[in-house]
Amino acid sequence: AAMVTHSELLTWLHYDSATGVFTWIRRAGQRRKGEIAGSVKTQKDQRRYREIWLRGRIFQAHRLAVFYMTGEWPTKLVDHKDGNGINNAWENLRVATISQNAANARKPSTNTSGLKGATYNRASQKWQAGIKKDGKSFHLGLFDSAEAAHAAYMAKAQELYGEFARAG
Repeated sequence: AAMVTHSELLTWLHYDSATGVFTWIRRAGQRRKGEIAGSVKTQKDQRRYREIWLRGRIFQAHRLAVFYMTGEWPTKLVDHKDGNGINNAWENLRVATISQNAANARKPSTNTSGLKGATYNRASQKWQAGIKKDGKSFHLGLFDSAEAAHAAYMAKAQELYGEFARAG
């Protein structure tokens, strides 16, 4: 099915930019006027997003929000500043590169230090800090504590990613 046009979107859905909630403007099948649009889907990695069926296609609500507000389909990723994929309030959304979006990711569930960017290096018996940007790895050194490695990671994350840097 074809992409929806901006004018079609405006005739079908209302977006409340303060709450991030889409509601149906008119009745369509089982959908009632005023009803919240879409449903929450949980991905394999446990991240959750709202999806909306419109004109035979599934759209991620955060991408629809950018289109609704700007009239342009986002050409990059849409990042949730607070890391909550359900919070589609306009102030919580920003267009991001793959690297920026990854910088704003939570620490992996496999992280054993409890601190983002810090991993234990058995060979040296020290904590190692590292970060990636655009496929390039930066080794930030070996440290006596996980906290020191995490601090090095956060300093480099601020330098590389600015507002997209996330501590944990």
